[in-house]
Amino acid sequence: MHVSTAALSSEESAAVYGVPLADRNIQPVWIEVENREDRNYFLLSPGLDPNFFPASEAAEAFAGNASPEQRTDLDRRFRTLAFPNPVRPGETVSGFVLTNLNEGAKLVQIDLVAKERARTFSIFVVVPGFEGDYKRSQLFERTVDPEAPTVNYTDDANFRAALEALPCCATNEDGSTNGDPLNLIIVGSRDDALPALVRRGWSLTEQKWSGAIGRMISAALSGEPYVNAPVSDLHLFGRAQDLALQKARGDIHQRNHLRLWLSNIRYHDKLVWIGQISRDIGTRLTWHSPTFTTHKIDPEVDEARTALAEDMTYSQNLMKIGLVAGVGAAPDSAPRKNLTTDPYYTDGYRVVLVFDRKPRPLSEIEIFPWVTPYKVMHVTPGAKQ
Repeated sequence: MHVSTAALSSEESAAVYGVPLADRNIQPVWIEVENREDRNYFLLSPGLDPNFFPASEAAEAFAGNASPEQRTDLDRRFRTLAFPNPVRPGETVSGFVLTNLNEGAKLVQIDLVAKERARTFSIFVVVPGFEGDYKRSQLFERTVDPEAPTVNYTDDANFRAALEALPCCATNEDGSTNGDPLNLIIVGSRDDALPALVRRGWSLTEQKWSGAIGRMISAALSGEPYVNAPVSDLHLFGRAQDLALQKARGDIHQRNHLRLWLSNIRYHDKLVWIGQISRDIGTRLTWHSPTFTTHKIDPEVDEARTALAEDMTYSQNLMKIGLVAGVGAAPDSAPRKNLTTDPYYTDGYRVVLVFDRKPRPLSEIEIFPWVTPYKVMHVTPGAKQ
């Protein structure tokens, strides 16, 4: 079985279908399946998007005041472009599944079923025209220093020591001032870690080009969401983040966001990323940003770290989880500050998330026996909780 896929941009979908599908939040995903097996396979469209659009429904959305002949032509066009089931032995079949619009990147989940057999493929695709911030750093191929050796750890004790020896914090550009705590380790690649994040609703961020800045201002004024909004640069290893993702709320002011830097560490040959995660809870004016505005972070940064760990347990690809020492404890009575002077407090640990391509149920996620987080809430007997 061999599969290929591509997600169309708004302009491409309008050219193919003859109508502006993006205006109705519809995005065609092209699928090609080469069946090299001995039985019929059926593509399950809900695997790509549980709320996918049937061809007939999408055509009707653009029928408007069309004549009966025009309606027939429109419906025929949409049905002809749709992926046709089944895929018979020896055949190569292609067509479109109509999904909800995503302007940045999509995780295309292709589920093919046959009698007593199923084939599943998870493919990460970037939508044409998207200016992702990852483009400046050769995503998933960069190393901290091409001349420095890559160390592959297969012993958990040595791996833990290497993670705890990593820097405590992201910094400003020249490295002279510490900022947000580095409280996240992701182990995985484009084939497992990134699909897991995208599957759970995390979106890539755009570069800070003029179009993105303009859309950011427009979203801030209108209160509309912008799930690919740029993030400010933080620095580690002498460079800005290699990759940033976010999970947006209903408007641009609120989001959970993370930044990742690729390290020279490997764990059982898997890439190791060190990162920073926090939750934006508003915006404010500041002299510490070139745009004079910044997002205000939730000072309890451990909450965002824990929320991500819990979120990833539902991703189907989380293999192992644990905690290691990181920035060190900062209680709410003595918080530290990031580069834009927002206070934060933390227990000082960084979470370690190891991903694998093979799906893994909740009950089989392994735990590194390193740190057991423990917080006690003192409650007076008889008091309301």
